Amino acid sequence: MSWFIRFNKPFDVLPQFTDRANADTPRSTLSDFIDLPGVYPAGRLDRDSEGLMLLTDNGRLQAHIADPKHKMAKTYWVQVEGLPDAAALKALRDGVELKDGVTRPAKARMMDEPDGLWPRTPPIRERQTVPDCWIELTLREGKNRQVRRMTAAVGHPTLRLIRARIGDWTLDGLDPGQWDSLPEPAINAAPQRKRDRRPRR
Repeated sequence: MSWFIRFNKPFDVLPQFTDRANADTPRSTLSDFIDLPGVYPAGRLDRDSEGLMLLTDNGRLQAHIADPKHKMAKTYWVQVEGLPDAAALKALRDGVELKDGVTRPAKARMMDEPDGLWPRTPPIRERQTVPDCWIELTLREGKNRQVRRMTAAVGHPTLRLIRARIGDWTLDGLDPGQWDSLPEPAINAAPQRKRDRRPRR
């Protein structure tokens, strides 16, 4: 049987099954929640981020989901410091200059706090004099810590980051630390290269 699962990763959990870097004081990993042989994450999610991860024991499917060349859309719920204006949202949509280049066009909009949002442990840092709000941000690329760097670049540091969707898969119905099994999607075969029909000499 082949496994393809979705998992709601809690805050402060490493997106891997072992913590070799801290053998003396190991941190929480995926193995604290998932006990399936041979499954691996299809893409990463930072330790300080929460939400949807997809895992599988099918190497081809794992590569297909994780490979940036497929530009699979990923949607994030982002709690930010301050109240972004129209110019800040437009900058997120059009592309933000980061140290490793300009980000691709994205979708960005203000949103209400997500329905059924679970409490984070520990809670976010709150400043009584500075308001905060939520943004829905959809990207088709995966630079390192991209969402956090994008919101900081437009003047609104990220306070809490939850990945809500990867392609057609969502967090719907999953509590933090919970996983369930999904039907394995079909993957189109890679197109065959055209043969060179020039006569050989």
